[in-house]
Amino acid sequence: MKLLALVFFSFVAEATKSSRPCNPKAQAWATSANGTYKLSKFEPPVLGGGPTNGNNPWKFSINEHSGRKQVVKGFGASVTDGTVIAFDRLSSRDYETVMRDLMTAEGINLSLMRHTIASSDLSLDPAYSYDDNDGKPDPNLSHFSIGQYGKNMTRMLRQMKHIQPEMVLLGSPWSPPGWMQLDGVIMGSEVNNSLDHRYADAFARYFVKYIEAYAKAGVHVDAITLQNEPLANKAGMPSMYIGGNESAYLIRDHVGPMLRKSRLQTEIWAFDHNTGETYLVHLDNKDTDFLTLYCEGDYEYPETVARVASDFVSASAWHCYEGNTEPGHWDPLTRFHDKFPHLDQYMTECYTARGHSDWIFTSTFTMQPLQNWANGIMAWALGTWTEGGPALAGSVPCHICTGLITVDPKTGSWTKEVDYYLIGQYSKFIARGGHIVNSTGSHLDSSAMGIQAVASINPDGTRTVVIENRFNQDMWVELKTESEDKTWHGQVIATGLTTWVLPRKS
Repeated sequence: MKLLALVFFSFVAEATKSSRPCNPKAQAWATSANGTYKLSKFEPPVLGGGPTNGNNPWKFSINEHSGRKQVVKGFGASVTDGTVIAFDRLSSRDYETVMRDLMTAEGINLSLMRHTIASSDLSLDPAYSYDDNDGKPDPNLSHFSIGQYGKNMTRMLRQMKHIQPEMVLLGSPWSPPGWMQLDGVIMGSEVNNSLDHRYADAFARYFVKYIEAYAKAGVHVDAITLQNEPLANKAGMPSMYIGGNESAYLIRDHVGPMLRKSRLQTEIWAFDHNTGETYLVHLDNKDTDFLTLYCEGDYEYPETVARVASDFVSASAWHCYEGNTEPGHWDPLTRFHDKFPHLDQYMTECYTARGHSDWIFTSTFTMQPLQNWANGIMAWALGTWTEGGPALAGSVPCHICTGLITVDPKTGSWTKEVDYYLIGQYSKFIARGGHIVNSTGSHLDSSAMGIQAVASINPDGTRTVVIENRFNQDMWVELKTESEDKTWHGQVIATGLTTWVLPRKS
């Protein structure tokens, strides 16, 4: 796309190797809800001492050695057709700057990315798949093609991988070709919006063809989910309903074996939907006839897939919707971990929308999954137009969704949204390959006010503590660690996030 891109990417790729400054002293950065601080340097904590105003500090402790939990696999967002279109509006110089600010340690060091396999709601009309064939069945996929949108997508993903060599890529479809479905169309409907199992092998082969086509274009797909939000039986946008048992058997008997036979090094992640929409009751012997019950405490869908298709499933994917900020919303990840401790977990989608989602919403979908065994976090759109979009027409697609980076379609100017900085408070300082560690002291009262934290020990031995302060004044925090005899003391910013990076204990 841009002539300067290859030179630029070669230069900045080295910058991705270390996401935290090397400094023997503690350091701190903050982002405030009012925008005064945006990943800005902040007064660092010190060993010993304490509040000078006589107030009692908020107390945390971390077990960075004895309490190591899950390995951190990264942070990121989704590249949609809309993202590609918006970023293509940038000048060459601005495009390079945006990529550096997103994908290197000079910026927020994203490395865990999701992309949409063909159309999502953040695509231009008409919705499409990689083998529409004018709606006619094509079980041998002889008309398969990623088309121009796919070529544009692979170009951008290839550039991102070049600048961030550690990037892991997840692919998720919103719908297979319409002819594979009982209703015969790619746009969702409330009746027969399910896979026609006469085409189960073609469905599996579709993934193989997609992965091979992307590999030919220079993009390795590290993992797939069978279906974005498989329980969202949505009309007005590409969608397809896949029940829990159905998903398990499709993976076990079709998709998994076909990927393995093709020698593709691509993982399969289960589910890809909300924590509150996972309990399924089988009504009869039809694979596609399920009833979804919203039963708190039962999370059977990903458990069923993990159990039945255990030879092929490596992780479970979760979305944030239906109660992201409600107490206990992310507890299902801990319950899943208790049953399947060998499987990874990822938060693979949560929207950001200027004027509709606040700073607490974004911080919650990042912090609380990490507290509950998530290995990685992915926001929804990486980039959009300033006011949202591009998106399909109609009321169902997310026209209000705004990316971490937004672009003015008229002028090509661009903006880092507050969500860029909020996610950066985590992604820039919690290193890939480190471990989340046990901590105590996080508490929210009945009005959802309080202070929370999540901590990691990084591969270089430094420790990162991200502290979320919901009070409207700066607060003193005391932190006890396993490495020091004394406690750390420091202030954290009001209504915002403060990240402490503590030095390695020699």
